[in-house]
Amino acid sequence: MTTIAVLGAGKIGEALLSGLLQGGRNAADLLFTERHPERAAELTERYGVAAVEVADAAKRADVLVVAVKPQDIDPVLDELAPLLGSGSLVVSLCAGLPTALYERRLAEGTPVVRVMPNTPMVVGEAMSAISPGRHATAEHVRVVSELLSCVGSVVEVPEAQQDAVTALSGSGPAYFFYLVEAMIDAGILLGLPRAVAEKLIIQSAVGAAKMLDRTDEHPVILREAVTSPAGTTINAIRELEKHGVRAALLAAIEAARDRSVELGKAHEDH
Repeated sequence: MTTIAVLGAGKIGEALLSGLLQGGRNAADLLFTERHPERAAELTERYGVAAVEVADAAKRADVLVVAVKPQDIDPVLDELAPLLGSGSLVVSLCAGLPTALYERRLAEGTPVVRVMPNTPMVVGEAMSAISPGRHATAEHVRVVSELLSCVGSVVEVPEAQQDAVTALSGSGPAYFFYLVEAMIDAGILLGLPRAVAEKLIIQSAVGAAKMLDRTDEHPVILREAVTSPAGTTINAIRELEKHGVRAALLAAIEAARDRSVELGKAHEDH
């Protein structure tokens, strides 16, 4: 499996192309599709990767990575259906869309691997969860894991857990950005210049993330280490609890999970 085509060159599609090239893939072994000619020309100039039509990608690629928006999947599958044989590996990066959708619409026996990545892929720090479909083998999973390891970390989960993964890590970066945005606003409210508030909060976020990643400590232990008796932090935590921040976060992630389920159900009759 040497030729890889990325169908849809948005942020995630471009990030994957960039990561594959940085991981040692030859530009001649990569292809991508893009509806907008200006964008296609820009990416070809930037990466040296050929822009092709979906039909050409289907004929030439061993691995097709579908990175279009979920609502745009039907025309892509309509194009692929008469062209793909069961020897092609299809990798879906589309939120909420089950492997059964692809298996139903494409040639019998087509191996499909479902992936939920997230936007830190653009800086090589993605969290990608992968789930094999009915016809995907351990070798297919290995191939997909190898591809995605170029742009971050990879974990394999049962497909039944993908909607939860979508809500937790797929949408997860947005929750952190939202929190950082609010904390910067708080810094401005307290009289700090915006640039100073941004520097303080962003580096605090980076440092906290590294502590979580590099230590074996539970988040509660790390939080308690900052929380002195009758100190500033415990007063802040009291306010967060008083305003139901924890409960709101649980509800928000549950709502994201429900929306992921809805996206999948929208295609059940296609």
